[in-house]
Amino acid sequence: MNPYERKRRWKFLLLAFAIVIASISLLYSYYLVRNIAVAERTKAQVWAMSTKKIVEIEDTNDDFLTYIYSVRDSLTLPAIVANERDSIIYWKGLDSGKTNIPQEASLKIGNQLFNRQTYDPNYFKLQLAQMKAQHRPIIITKANGEKWFVYYKDSQLLTQLRVFPYIQLTIIAIFLFIAYAVFSSSRRSEQNLVWVGMAKETAHQLGTPISSLIAWLELLEDRHEGSNDDLIAEMRNDVRRLEMVADRFSKIGSTPVLQSNAVYAVVNDYVSYFRVRASNKIQFIVKGDREVEAMMNIPLFDWVIENLLKNAVNAIEGEGRIEVNIIENLVKEQIFIDVSDSGKGIPRLKFETIFQPGYTTRKRGWGLGLSLTRRIVENYHRGEIFVKDSEPGKGTTMRIILKSSTRYEPATT
Repeated sequence: MNPYERKRRWKFLLLAFAIVIASISLLYSYYLVRNIAVAERTKAQVWAMSTKKIVEIEDTNDDFLTYIYSVRDSLTLPAIVANERDSIIYWKGLDSGKTNIPQEASLKIGNQLFNRQTYDPNYFKLQLAQMKAQHRPIIITKANGEKWFVYYKDSQLLTQLRVFPYIQLTIIAIFLFIAYAVFSSSRRSEQNLVWVGMAKETAHQLGTPISSLIAWLELLEDRHEGSNDDLIAEMRNDVRRLEMVADRFSKIGSTPVLQSNAVYAVVNDYVSYFRVRASNKIQFIVKGDREVEAMMNIPLFDWVIENLLKNAVNAIEGEGRIEVNIIENLVKEQIFIDVSDSGKGIPRLKFETIFQPGYTTRKRGWGLGLSLTRRIVENYHRGEIFVKDSEPGKGTTMRIILKSSTRYEPATT
């Protein structure tokens, strides 16, 4: 299993674990909420029954009546007693600033005389609507057949308990997101340091054997002057190639120097070099605008083209075609470089995945080519690279976007 697959599996496992923890938290909170809600309804029912008894019992000196009053007054839930027309008869646990305004008129319930109170109709209308939405009413039927309805709403504790799990999970999610962002940033910094160190050490190690090869090649040319010129020329090309590779590695981690270059010439030079080292069953074509220029670092950009061509060659089984098309977008002052192949294609779900470090479809691949390619294009050339189009069995088109180094001046009449 390659590193990308392992990392993805660990992400799925951690996500599944987080979902399990969140589910357990929500289920337990739901269990507590349900039990408290049942207990509160029981309290409301007791309060309703005590109110009914107060209405029915006429003996004000009855000790039982005193007990019933104490039971009724012990309710801590906001509650409203209303008739069938939603006229307020009694209330408890509401905002005293909007309810406790006594008037001279009174209301007799049983043998008890209660002062009528004025209230804010809109306030009670809102409270009654909230209570109706939360719970079905408890019905009290009086001796004369009149029905009173007892409405109540959740206590502050129950309301907070309903919301608490979501607040808790939100805070945990924010904390995990921040921790993940910090950890990822730190890890990327460490990876960059390791990558830069390895690249520069590789460039240093290549320097000595390349210098020796150059010397041996000069000696070979002196001894065999005039013979095997083509062979020696190809050997010199490969030595120059090694020098370029060492130069590429030495530039990793530092800001490369960008110069204006003709894109077609740069791409065509490398394709010409690569063509003779690839299978003769694959046809290479370079076409498009030849005059457009972009700010480029040739050794690094050759690395980009190399990685794309290698992937294209690996995607082609047997005979095939690789085409590089250079297009200038005059409106946006951009240059498009499309590298198309007739290979096996890429599934749409993998369009972004292929640029992840460690992702590869080859058994001996390291999965670093396209990741490095994106780094060179986006970080060093301030461009873009993405899969423009691909379909399994029909090939792939990769697009590079660079900023044009020359401004388009519309013709004047």
